[in-house]
Amino acid sequence: MIEILVYVFESYGYPEACPEPEQLARKLTAAGFDPGEIDSAIDWLSGLKRVAGSESPQIARDSRSFRIFGEDELQRFDLACRSFMLFLENSGVLDPLGRERILERAMALPDEDISLAKLKIIVLMVLWQQQEEVDSLVLEELLGEEEGDWVDFVPPALN
Repeated sequence: MIEILVYVFESYGYPEACPEPEQLARKLTAAGFDPGEIDSAIDWLSGLKRVAGSESPQIARDSRSFRIFGEDELQRFDLACRSFMLFLENSGVLDPLGRERILERAMALPDEDISLAKLKIIVLMVLWQQQEEVDSLVLEELLGEEEGDWVDFVPPALN
């Protein structure tokens, strides 16, 4: 499913350019993605759109509160992922509400473990949906070429 999210991110510059679910499913099928993965990705993207547009409680940007991860979150997010989220908040890329949206979408993944590479893709997708402008250094970090990062994902039809 992550490969499909990368494909959508690379193919559509902004959320409004992304086709409706039925048309997107046809395009993903034509690109060679697995039908089950396509269904999962469409559901995940629909959830992303729902979360981005939902009424959320207002959390002050300058809040001195901190996030305590629940047991289920601790099992899925390793220290590297939690540290990366803290880095994004401390650098001003994310506010507490953005962090919660990312965590919600990450927990919606069907995978048990969430690697740092997968988390970076989720961050990109949430920022993409919110049409947030990202500092070039942070964007470089999100698009980094670390081993196992998303730059290695290629649609099946292009392999």
